[in-house]
Amino acid sequence: MERRKKIYLGTNTKMYKTTEQTVTFLERLNELTQDISRDRMELFVIPSYITLPAARASVPQESVLIGAQNMGWEEEGQFTGEISPLMLREAGVNIVMAGHSERRHIFRETDEEENKKVLCALQHGFKPLLCVGETAGEKDFGIAEEVLRTQLKVGFHNVTPEQAKAVSVAYEPVWAIGVNGVPATKEYADHIHKVIRDTLVELFGAEVGGDIPVLYGGSVNPQNAEGLIGMPYIDGLFIGRSAWDADNFHSIIRMVLPLFEEKRRKEAAL
Repeated sequence: MERRKKIYLGTNTKMYKTTEQTVTFLERLNELTQDISRDRMELFVIPSYITLPAARASVPQESVLIGAQNMGWEEEGQFTGEISPLMLREAGVNIVMAGHSERRHIFRETDEEENKKVLCALQHGFKPLLCVGETAGEKDFGIAEEVLRTQLKVGFHNVTPEQAKAVSVAYEPVWAIGVNGVPATKEYADHIHKVIRDTLVELFGAEVGGDIPVLYGGSVNPQNAEGLIGMPYIDGLFIGRSAWDADNFHSIIRMVLPLFEEKRRKEAAL
């Protein structure tokens, strides 16, 4: 499982940071982390659309992958306000995020639409990052696992095992995101990550499904990052506002990287 031997760490800056602020952030983050081999860590940042060309030009692709927060599923057409994969390719994007909680719940995107985006991203050579998560109500009703399995099965419909080698998953419980979010306990997060892993294995087989990175996102902060990354089924962290300052993000990286590697060493010794 070569891919999951490295830790996956990233942030989505949402509708924050101007182009100048984004470039300053990326340059500082790259400077602070350049001594860390990218064989040990995949580092990515997903800034706003308008910053993408400058973001990509500001740091080497080998150091920091750049992602888009959303993408239309057609190459061109009468889709006012949408961004096509051709435009994102021109901007130098590596990752395309689909299904973020705010896209699903504020903009009413459906599982079927996320599936179109995933398939389009794969067709155009991007790495899709599919975000999944249950609402507080779904959790309280005891249907979180069914909801997540549905989001995964529909979101990855018609994705082949070969294509699935390029995908990643971020588990972001809706109730844990944002200013008023309540972080999931490390035990709950790990349990859900196992459900996600089992579903991926069901979809793509043990070799491929067992190797797809699954990240936890939802009010990750310096206080809970250590506990989360130590859990068996968590492959990385998708961090929000705690990572929007490069020095803070760097501190979290330095904190969790050795813990993750020790976890993997222990697993290999079993």
